[in-house]
Parts: sequence; C-alpha cells; structure tokens
Amino acid sequence: MTKGIWTRETVVLMLLAAYLPLAAFWLWFGGAPAVQRMGLALMVLVFWNLVFLLMRAQAMSLALVITGLAIAMLAPEGLGPFRLALGISFGAVMGELVFGGWGRNVVHPATVAVSFLGFGFPGFPWPDFLPPVAWAAVPAVLIGTTTGVLPGGVIAGAAVVAVGTSSLGLLPPAALPAAGVVLVLLVADPVTSATTRFARWLNGALYAGFVTLFAAGWQGAAPAQYAVAAALLTSLAAPLLDEVALALWYARRRRRHGAH
Repeated sequence: MTKGIWTRETVVLMLLAAYLPLAAFWLWFGGAPAVQRMGLALMVLVFWNLVFLLMRAQAMSLALVITGLAIAMLAPEGLGPFRLALGISFGAVMGELVFGGWGRNVVHPATVAVSFLGFGFPGFPWPDFLPPVAWAAVPAVLIGTTTGVLPGGVIAGAAVVAVGTSSLGLLPPAALPAAGVVLVLLVADPVTSATTRFARWLNGALYAGFVTLFAAGWQGAAPAQYAVAAALLTSLAAPLLDEVALALWYARRRRRHGAH
C-alpha cells in the first residue's frame, strides 16, 4: 500500500490504536516495573533504529513501539537491564532491521527477542497476565479486525481450535490468557502471518494446535513460555501455509476448467 492514505506508517498507527487498550491495562496493573521495562525496550529499539538510519539510510518506523510493547509484556521477568537489552538488540537487529525494517521481516522481532531470552536465560520466571489484562485483548481484536490491520482469519482459526480443544479438556484454562495475548501481539501480526485467506485460518489453527500440544507435553513450562514457542514455530510455517493454500486453489481451478 503506497498510494492514498494507506502507507506503511498508516498501518502502524492503526495497529497502535488497536493495541492501546491492551497496553493501557498492562501498564496500569503492572505499575512502575512495567513502565520501566517499556521505557528500556523503547530506548534500545530507538538506538538500533538510529544506527541503521545512519548506516543504511533505513527509515525509522513507529512499529518499534509495537515491538517494545510485545517484548516488555512477554519477556521473562527479573532479567535485569543488561540481559533484557541484549535480547531486545538481538531481536531488533536479527529479526527485523537486517531485512530492511518493518514490513520486510519474516518473523516478528519481538518473537525473536523473547524466544532468545527464554532459551538463553531459562531460570527466570515468565509473566502471568491478570484477567483484566487478558480481556483487554478483546477490544484490540475488535479494533484491529474492523480496521483491517489484524487478519481476522488467523484469530478465528485459533479461536475455533482453542474452543474445541478446551471443550475436550486438552487445553487447560490457565493457558488461555497468555495464549490470547501472544495471539494478538505476535501471531496475528499482519506482516509475518499468512497472507491468503485459507492460509490465515490454517495459521491460527496451527498456533492453537501447538499451544495445546505444548500445554499437554511440556512439563514445567509456563503458559507464556509455550505460547511464545508456538508463535515462533507458527511464524516460520506461515510461508508454507500460503503455498498449501495456493496449491489447493490451483488444483480446484484446474479441475473446474478441466470439467469444461
């Protein structure tokens, strides 16, 4: 989208508007520690964006605020400024900036950063989300899907599988708050999720399937931990899901024309 009012930064602004209820509730209930984590994340992200601006004339984007929010909310707690800054730097540079900035990345930089911190420092606890914070993801979904910046198929596919597995007793209720927050912040990212209609449903369904699998088999893991791991695997599979959806479409088209 390069013409009219829809530019890259317009999409970012709409995403920020969608995430505003989630951010407000998290900051309100998190208090000073949440504000400090958010501030540190933004400082590190601004620094690396400035570095790439000066070295490669790569324009900065307000998408760094979204990345900072996701990392601050989902990263393990008690890491300290140095470890947290290290993880943010790795995620920002290797997950986004080396690819040319937001909109060209393959995996969400926050997914890369939080996964790096989780695997690199496994002894630190993962965050829990209070019910009001988790429920704040609902208006984020409504705003994002209404404006078209969040892929509704991804969220719907995940919801269908989550309801099914929960009703069968396979997905514990304790996993839902963290899984919902990760779904909204990371999995439903319009850049790194699947792009075709059917693949988006598969994208969301695969994420919920991974969450269910990890909840059942990953002993000792926190809900946020296996939700982030599910988000990472789902993001890596998104291009393959698009290929599957396109292959099915071409097969149906060949059969339709062959019948005539």
